[in-house]
Amino acid sequence: MSFDIRAEIQELYSEIREEIEYRCARFSEIGRNGSDADLFYELVFCLLTPASRARSAWTALEILKGAGFLKPSGRCPVERIAGTLNIVRFRNTKALRVCEAVHLFSEGDYFSVRKKITRLSGPHEKREWLVRTVNGFGYKEASHFLRNIGCSGNTAILDRHILRNLARAGIIEKAPESLGRKRYLAIEKKMVNFSHEMNLPINHLDFVLWYMETGDIFK
Repeated sequence: MSFDIRAEIQELYSEIREEIEYRCARFSEIGRNGSDADLFYELVFCLLTPASRARSAWTALEILKGAGFLKPSGRCPVERIAGTLNIVRFRNTKALRVCEAVHLFSEGDYFSVRKKITRLSGPHEKREWLVRTVNGFGYKEASHFLRNIGCSGNTAILDRHILRNLARAGIIEKAPESLGRKRYLAIEKKMVNFSHEMNLPINHLDFVLWYMETGDIFK
């Protein structure tokens, strides 16, 4: 790994640290004090993000909320939802997954996200349950959701932006085309070690590597 990459990460971190800390504090606030609906919205957002821009996914989420499609035990018309998701890719698949999530987490007039995940002991166990249970969640999406509710621990969001910069930093040889469980966990461990070397919390390092690709700090 070149010194230049290390220096670039540290310099960039010093520039955007306050914004990163603000975002992480907001995520923790949602996790502690947000409603079950707030947690469910974060889950749906993470279902909408694959192969789509984060801000487009958030806009799509707001549209779904405004249309009344994200209500516990409510009507969940897949075709109508797909029609509103024209700003994200794979809208038909994602519409189906959103509806499945509505049914999965509905208990009467309430969502049961907090109840279902707080009974699990830690971030890694929560993530394994989410990957097994939520259609559309791989390790990346489950890690993203847990980060966005302040419960990520030492998990990493290994999206294409992060992987490219891990390769650039020499942490991995190259960004893989696909990530099964074994490979995901192996790269995640390397990123955790790298965060220790850089003396950065892993969720902060994630934001820095993301910013290096996108020039944005969002969700």
